[in-house]
Amino acid sequence: MTRQRRSRARKSRMIKWWITIWMLILAAGLAAFLILPNPLHEQPDWKGLKKPIFVEGVLMDEPAHGTGESLQLPLSVVQEQINANIHYEEATRSVILTTGNNIMQLQEGSKTANLNMKSVQLRVAPEQIGDIVYIPVAPLKHIYHIDFYEDPQTGAVILMRAGDRIQYAHTTAENDQAVPIRAAASIHSRIYADVTANQRLRIWETGEQWVLAQLDNGVAGYIQRQHISLNDLVTVPVPNSPDNRKETDWRGKKVNLAWEAVYDSRINPHSIGELPGVNVLSPTWFEIIDSKGNVRSNADMEYVNWAHNRNKEVWALLSNGFDADRTTVALGTYENRSRIITQMLEYASMYQLDGINIDFESVHTSDGPNVVQFIRELKPLATQRDLVLSMDVTPKSNSELWSKFLDRRALAPSLDYMMLMAYDEHWASSPQAGSVASLPWVENAVQRVLQEDEVPADKLILGVPLYTRVWTEQQTNGKTKVSSRALGMQRVANLIKEKGIQPVYDQTTGQNYVEYKENGAIHKIWLEDEVSLQARVQLASKLGLAGIASWTRGLGDDRAWNVLDNIKK
Repeated sequence: MTRQRRSRARKSRMIKWWITIWMLILAAGLAAFLILPNPLHEQPDWKGLKKPIFVEGVLMDEPAHGTGESLQLPLSVVQEQINANIHYEEATRSVILTTGNNIMQLQEGSKTANLNMKSVQLRVAPEQIGDIVYIPVAPLKHIYHIDFYEDPQTGAVILMRAGDRIQYAHTTAENDQAVPIRAAASIHSRIYADVTANQRLRIWETGEQWVLAQLDNGVAGYIQRQHISLNDLVTVPVPNSPDNRKETDWRGKKVNLAWEAVYDSRINPHSIGELPGVNVLSPTWFEIIDSKGNVRSNADMEYVNWAHNRNKEVWALLSNGFDADRTTVALGTYENRSRIITQMLEYASMYQLDGINIDFESVHTSDGPNVVQFIRELKPLATQRDLVLSMDVTPKSNSELWSKFLDRRALAPSLDYMMLMAYDEHWASSPQAGSVASLPWVENAVQRVLQEDEVPADKLILGVPLYTRVWTEQQTNGKTKVSSRALGMQRVANLIKEKGIQPVYDQTTGQNYVEYKENGAIHKIWLEDEVSLQARVQLASKLGLAGIASWTRGLGDDRAWNVLDNIKK
């Protein structure tokens, strides 16, 4: 072998030797990494913040302000974590807190608040610092029953909500050795804090080997389960929220309501008759008449006494006068909404009403949130006075003034009942003749509210028409001109008898139908009679709805009351 070849061989052996050495070193390092815990420390990313807020161990985007009895929480955190319905009214710089039992208005810079329309004093006023609106924690505790812990050393605030379940624990260090809380569930993750024995922990997540725990000082991270011992599981109390639907009277019963259309003249109740089966009357007595929220009354104590003497409740109706611009201003501020509510509560007391029925129609879509806020503010005050609160809504559609403003999902929690006015499928000026409320259209309208908006069936009442439209189709200059007039049940029955025509059942609409010619025009009527009303009762029963509401009492006859009485059977 030549000298050159021997030299190359020696170099090759040396390279292999060094590769082997490095592989052994790497293997040893890897083994050490896999076996030995990471000893390095790092600060949590919130260190340096003055008043960090934590919910279930998670840092909130904005800090708290103040301390002790003067502690305040940011509006955004309160809305996100406590109650999304907390309303901030920028025009008046007010914060409005609502539940089913309470309404509280706070105003920036003022220590005077309004709780259920009564003045109360706060220790500290809400305030705005920079872009952040801060709310005192005391009213939040009173209204939403939150709890919190504020650490005296770090200033960290651990926020706990009503209903939260907190598992407490403590560390069990051996031989006085500190237990590491790490940034991730791995011994190779860096250490946030070394914890001595018997330190209190709140456990937010549990796994087979690791738990997500938080110290009182706010530090949250992962600790091995073998180093903790569980203590009490504590639930932040949730206050009872009574169901205002008059359990003694209404639980398990069906509502059979008839609206009473009251215009300029007073209704003589003694001319009405007995209305068998009807257990609620809703006269259209109240109307918001100006942008300040003043309410006009046409209420009649004689009518109330007549109804009560026949075991019928009175849920008087409040309308917005179907004036969109007026509604914008009347519902636009807490002051105006309160004026409406105060008047309605006074009227309810004066006339011994059993409930209030809200009928807001022709409302700008942009005012939908104010409609919801009005109902939320009315609800707790109605509850205090044992008043049933209901609201009328249209079927879902793209109509800007009549449907889109209604957030049925948001409204439902604050209502005892929601009346779905399932009629006017073809309205007075409809370009084509058709049923006021065909059965397939009605069922689709109900199902959409139940399924898309998740309104509970036992809160939803089916509104049914006691009128129909007589449609006239007249040929003029080669075009069909369509017009209509609305008639109540008895007048339609008289018309059919007068014309000597026989109704024919229309399978498509689920109604009886008549058609006749007169003076060169075709007249069409889809009837509201025993057949259609019984089908509506069956639909309400099939879907488990809360009952029936009929528009309007003056358009019905004995046939209607006898059929609608089946809703309770």
